[in-house]
Amino acid sequence: MNALHDETIPESSWKFDEGVTAVFDDMLARSIPQYEVMRKACFDLGVRFSKPHTSIVDLGCSRGEALAPFVDKYGARNHFIGIEISEPMLQAVRERFSGMIKTGIVDIRKMDLREEFPYVSASLIMSVFTLQFTPIEYRQRILADVYNGLVGGGAFILVEKVLGADAEINKIMIDTYLRMKADHGYTQEQIERKRLALEGVLVPVTAAWNEELLKMAGFRHVDCFWRWMNFSGWIAIKDNDRTDIIA
Repeated sequence: MNALHDETIPESSWKFDEGVTAVFDDMLARSIPQYEVMRKACFDLGVRFSKPHTSIVDLGCSRGEALAPFVDKYGARNHFIGIEISEPMLQAVRERFSGMIKTGIVDIRKMDLREEFPYVSASLIMSVFTLQFTPIEYRQRILADVYNGLVGGGAFILVEKVLGADAEINKIMIDTYLRMKADHGYTQEQIERKRLALEGVLVPVTAAWNEELLKMAGFRHVDCFWRWMNFSGWIAIKDNDRTDIIA
């Protein structure tokens, strides 16, 4: 088991390549605290905002774990759009939803969010551990695009790794997280290799900064729905100020 995971950790900068794609879901389950709790919370919140005949969008959809429960629940009632840039991930998620793609219910698009954003009328947009991989200077524009892509009353779910607001407490939370990874079977060598590979590629900001970015994008209703040490999830709701929304 450990040998397999050794092969998925790049020797240089982190890449979502074939090796990472092959074991991605298991890697997340072992690396993200309360992983299933977080996934279920995203779904349980998301269904409260999903409206018929609108899009449900996942930014950085990887293998489709966030989209899948919505596809299963709503099927042809909605249009599902997954945005991804990694070729191995695109291949995997397109294989997963091949039947739904043929019927036009699911659309998986290769897109670099630094350069473009899908033109959508969405009741729900999700970004689960995606924004943290985009350079900071692009994040405000991406969140503004998210806001503009939502129908009135629609919601954005954002899950990110974050920096602690206090340096000393941040170190304590990181140490606690690293012990969790060791408890889940990662060796110290694997932990250090992954840390070095992600350095400069995954760039977290504080929870307060993420919330400020959401508010600057136009969201007036923002709150944290999940937090474990340096991992956090928010829901942001767009004001229902349009008259063409399906109840």
